Amino acid sequence: MSNDVISNDNYISEEDSRDNILVCDGLVKIYKTKDSEVFALQGLDLEIKRGEMVAIIGKSGSGKSTLLNMIGGLEKPTTGKLYVDGNDLFAMSEKGLVEYRKSTVGFVWQNSSQNLFPYLTSLQNVEAPLYFEKMSEQERKERALYLLTLIGIDHKADAYPSSMSGGEQQRVAIAVALAHNPKILLADEPTGAVDSKTSNMIQDLFRKINEELGITIIIVTHDLSLANKVSRVIMISDGKISTEKIMKEKYKEQLDTLSSESLLEVESHEEYSILDKAGRVQISKDALDMAGIDTNKVKVEVKDGKIIISK
Repeated sequence: MSNDVISNDNYISEEDSRDNILVCDGLVKIYKTKDSEVFALQGLDLEIKRGEMVAIIGKSGSGKSTLLNMIGGLEKPTTGKLYVDGNDLFAMSEKGLVEYRKSTVGFVWQNSSQNLFPYLTSLQNVEAPLYFEKMSEQERKERALYLLTLIGIDHKADAYPSSMSGGEQQRVAIAVALAHNPKILLADEPTGAVDSKTSNMIQDLFRKINEELGITIIIVTHDLSLANKVSRVIMISDGKISTEKIMKEKYKEQLDTLSSESLLEVESHEEYSILDKAGRVQISKDALDMAGIDTNKVKVEVKDGKIIISK
């Protein structure tokens, strides 16, 4: 029997699958060397709803790239579960993972050389993933032209990557990632190699794709400016989710009318600390510093229905 057959042990409930396209349960990843062990993820829990657009933000070494690779089916955890579209990703065989990467997720990498073939035109690059599909030559071309038009780069259909700017290459890369109609679009530092103007344009493009196609978009980055353009910001620190920022409804309604400069001046999100399954809360160093807490022991009191933490 194939490892990809769905059973009660490797399938999430229908209700959770309907609401959440992704559920991480206690993900731990340990990288071992001859002399040491490095914990990239330390019991990470996370849920992402279908059609949601989120940014996972953290410093270098926080575990965000490891998490992205796991969602993309490129790495497996030391322990833990990862359910994508209802299925336990790590119960799949290698053949199942290949099919998963081909049909369920699309990748946009920071480095354009990972996204595009230099010897193909933009149109041919977008067509390339479709050669694995049962499509005619005309259907492949129509699909590729539709996506290039959607992202506003159809005028570069016959251009090679070397003749395009970094922003244009990244837009074509997004079209390539969407070619096979994935359910999740994964972007790894998509604005890391472009200027601020191009970064804003790419951020707006992700929002357009999210709204028009309804695709789930997960952006991993250290660029805090992305927080202004996504519905939920997930802050990862030391291999665990530390805080989340949820976009305010009033701000969401005004988003399309605000300039890039205005976005920096408006309070866009509300920040929440994460309460894990064991009832633990990770408090940021900034918050501890503001409260004057510099010890490893604190007092916890409940007053008037509120939990108060103090030295």
